[in-house]
Amino acid sequence: MAVDLSKLISKRRLLFDELKGRAIAIDAYNVLYQFLSIIRQPDGTPLMDAHGNVTSHLSGIFYRTIELLDYGIKPIYVFDGLPSVLKQKTIAAMMRRKVEAKEAFEKAKEEGDIEAMRSHAMATTRIDKQIVESSKKLLDGMGIGYMTAPSEGEAQASYMSKNGLVYAAASQDYDTLLFGAKYVARNLTFSGRRKLPRKNVYINVEPELVNLHDTLSTLGINQKQLIWIGILLGTDFNNGIKGVGPKTALKIAKDSKSIGDIKDYVSKNCKEDFELDIQEVEDLFTNPEVREMDDKETEKLLGKSYDRAAIIDLMCRTHGFSEERISKGIDKLEHHKTDTKQKGIDSWFK
Repeated sequence: MAVDLSKLISKRRLLFDELKGRAIAIDAYNVLYQFLSIIRQPDGTPLMDAHGNVTSHLSGIFYRTIELLDYGIKPIYVFDGLPSVLKQKTIAAMMRRKVEAKEAFEKAKEEGDIEAMRSHAMATTRIDKQIVESSKKLLDGMGIGYMTAPSEGEAQASYMSKNGLVYAAASQDYDTLLFGAKYVARNLTFSGRRKLPRKNVYINVEPELVNLHDTLSTLGINQKQLIWIGILLGTDFNNGIKGVGPKTALKIAKDSKSIGDIKDYVSKNCKEDFELDIQEVEDLFTNPEVREMDDKETEKLLGKSYDRAAIIDLMCRTHGFSEERISKGIDKLEHHKTDTKQKGIDSWFK
């Protein structure tokens, strides 16, 4: 469960034109979950090829990445590496919830409830080895930079934003702020008209830019206190404390001098204790396991060449996508790659 800082952070509407020429580190697993959850049939069945292989993620990566290139954005996808010990516990809980969602899906199917089927099917979404490998193969063919983080992809993307290697980290999760991302671009791969689950209501989702410095200044706290707020509310690595909402968490963090004070407050004033050593959670956000990089490595990721034949082979020959439609997408890709070489890589960081 990613931390919910929505009521505390400083954000504003983000226009795609503002990102023209900028490099963005995209939390790959985050967007893959989006594509796999959203790109489905009305009953919740994901897109699949003739052999039963899921292809929703390939459709999402191909068309959405080209759309980002249309806006002049230079994406780098960052995949998760080995999960931390703390994350492994979260993954185990997530898998249990997915089993329950699968059972609920089968029940809805028996009852012929299409809306319920779609809702429960989305909750069963999981990323396996085949999905990751095919995603990377497509990105290779498209000439789009990607890397695998030592551990958490969002930590690596945040490191890249924090150190000026890219402009922002793109993710739906506010955990990126706890990892220190200077800017977080939300809804970048999710924007557009979206239907609310189990409701015949559509909303327009627009990109947002979250500014870490402005958030800390507005709240009157420092980075470590923001991490404490996240721990109190609950992150991907620990459960929050029941009854502690954003305002209360902010007050507790402001009144505390150390993570020990946070622990003592919860022990004395709440009806439950943290389920683990929260010092470990603080350490994970303060000193995440990341791969140190420099501008040259980033430039190399941004300067990859595309391979039309490889894209056609993967998307059309292997997975049955329309060659006519894929070819049109590759034509756009070719235009952007040619334009990029003419302008030069140095312009991407200005």
